[in-house]
Amino acid sequence: MKLFKNPVVEWSLWLGIPAVLYFTGLHTEVIGGAQRLLLSTGLIQADTETKPEQDTDANYNVSLRTLDGKTLSLRTLKGKVIFMNIWATWCPPCVAEMPGIQKLYEKTQSENIAFVMISVDKDIDKVRRFVKRKGYTFPVYQLADGSIPALYASEAIPTTFVISANGKLAMRHEGMADYNSDNFRDFLEKLTKQ
Repeated sequence: MKLFKNPVVEWSLWLGIPAVLYFTGLHTEVIGGAQRLLLSTGLIQADTETKPEQDTDANYNVSLRTLDGKTLSLRTLKGKVIFMNIWATWCPPCVAEMPGIQKLYEKTQSENIAFVMISVDKDIDKVRRFVKRKGYTFPVYQLADGSIPALYASEAIPTTFVISANGKLAMRHEGMADYNSDNFRDFLEKLTKQ
């Protein structure tokens, strides 16, 4: 244990480990894993209470591109409840909440609920590799024209929006949350009946 009492060695470890994690790209996974543990406590839940300023008409003028290059308009999903999440592979809170979103997706396999996971990554191949490596099956898109309507603009990622079946913005949540809960699934189901 004398080795760790040397200040040079101690500082090398304190600086070296984060540097290795950063330069190998593993820092996102490590930080995301720690944040996933925090989510598992149930302390961070999405607020499903509709606020008056959120009960506005949704904007369906969003052009999307699938990971295999096909284009899709958000307009084609009109009439369904839309769970839309804006995320990135390099964002630890995004990485932390995605396993819960995958479970939510699996449990809500309904033709009345659509998942739109929008990656803001510039490198589409990186997104494909990430989704494949993680085994995610929810639909992943990029913005086809690079722009998003002001209604969905946010300084934070992840940001999640829920659009009701009747075309209203029912929820906006900035930051990570655990969406895989009975309460949130009930919230989505209730919105399909509006």
